[in-house]
Amino acid sequence: MQQKQPFLRGRGAQINPVSKYEKIVRDAEPVDWAMDRYDWEETELKTEYLETHPKTILNQVQSPDIPLEWSMNPYQGCEHGCIYCYARNTHPYWGYSAGLDFERKILVKRNAAELLEKELKRKSWKAAPVMFAGNTDIYQPAERKFGITRACLEVFWKYRHPVGLITKNSLVLRDLDILKKLAAENLAHVAVSITTLNEELRQFLEPRTATVAQRLKTVETLTNNGIPVFVMLAPIIPGLNEHEIFTMAKAVADRGALSIGFTMVRLNGDVGEIFEDWLRKTMPDRAEKVLHKIREAHGGNLYDHRSGVRMRGEGKIAEIIRDQFRLAKAKFFAGRQMPKFNLDLHEGFKTAQLRLF
Repeated sequence: MQQKQPFLRGRGAQINPVSKYEKIVRDAEPVDWAMDRYDWEETELKTEYLETHPKTILNQVQSPDIPLEWSMNPYQGCEHGCIYCYARNTHPYWGYSAGLDFERKILVKRNAAELLEKELKRKSWKAAPVMFAGNTDIYQPAERKFGITRACLEVFWKYRHPVGLITKNSLVLRDLDILKKLAAENLAHVAVSITTLNEELRQFLEPRTATVAQRLKTVETLTNNGIPVFVMLAPIIPGLNEHEIFTMAKAVADRGALSIGFTMVRLNGDVGEIFEDWLRKTMPDRAEKVLHKIREAHGGNLYDHRSGVRMRGEGKIAEIIRDQFRLAKAKFFAGRQMPKFNLDLHEGFKTAQLRLF
């Protein structure tokens, strides 16, 4: 990969776009840490953990593009640093940038398990699968320090409640003991995100995630322990990884995944500026071609906000990607499917608990 401009290694974003919610604008232009010759080990760039004190933890999903009704996130911001992450745009609501701040200022919800238990034991609560997390990774490096994800899983098991985990970190294997118990009762699915089989590309796209080899091993280990695994080939970025759809599908099928899905890259809000800056620094020789293909798949823009279209794209490039995906799924996943969640166990458990009183 040709690299002509200074590049800040170890992080994804190279700039810090100004938060539109900040009342005080400190920099009229995005701060470019690489051009300022910073090193990510410098004090200004080290990860900072900030405690928050939410009153609720479960969020009702409003998007028609997401099939689950509820989601929860024990952390905000994500040190994985995936350059394409749509969740970057949530950080400005907290007064931080969607760029480098998203990766180095991690908001920690220490009371997440307590809030979750409070919700699940309510008489009015009806069991429904919870997407854990969906906005930032529940097994990002902060989890090693705080253990909030594990504490929440213990609550899901205590109340026999269904949960779907989403991660790209092999740290999920730490919790095999709980996941095996949940899966034995059809209460747990794990979705592993895999973007590429090219380790060099992974290091640029997702600098602090698990390696390609670790992720494939994670799919295999979870499967061998009876835990249903769904793999998201996501995002598909035209010009970077769309040619890998077949090889990625085969690799995860060979390791026991039960199903796959995909989404097209969607560079909404500040992510477009952050991604383009990153692309021109890491792959200047391919930048125009990649950006052109992304725009072609989104009606001439880097992002399409329309439900039903934004995650799949449209036009010839998007059609070719969809066809490749359909063929790969038909070839490698015929006869496989994810088991249905058990929604009855929680209600029975709650009824039994009430009888004690």
